[in-house]
Amino acid sequence: MSAQQNDKTPAVVVRGDAGSFKQEIVAGKHRHVADEPVSAGGGDAGPDPYDYLLTALGGCTSMTVGLYARRKQIPLENITVSLRHSRIYARDCEDCETKEGMLDRIDVELDLTGPLSAEQHDKLMEIAGKCPVHRTLTSEINIRLRPVQKSSSS
Repeated sequence: MSAQQNDKTPAVVVRGDAGSFKQEIVAGKHRHVADEPVSAGGGDAGPDPYDYLLTALGGCTSMTVGLYARRKQIPLENITVSLRHSRIYARDCEDCETKEGMLDRIDVELDLTGPLSAEQHDKLMEIAGKCPVHRTLTSEINIRLRPVQKSSSS
């Protein structure tokens, strides 16, 4: 839920060497590590990239629901978002446009606690599906991949 970045200022920088999966992630003043589990050839020094994707969605979902509850003075006390990523056969997904091959599925479960009416609970569940990261993941995404332009020195 952050403001858009200037095209020349990276929001996140990821650095690693070709000898391992371990990556250093710098997001503003925050530092993180990503890695693959030992079973995938990594050192398990940090979450894998899909865990970070789920973290982004879960964090945004929780923040969006909490913000809405505060603004509408809904007596929400706690929010727990549990997420799981998997790959499924498209033919097994009744409500998916894609009907062939494999597709990614993210299962999200919300546990909303507090003295909520059924109507309030239903509204918060609706709002959960409107967080900005959810909208990004379910819309067309244009990823521009390009090499760094290095200046030539004489």
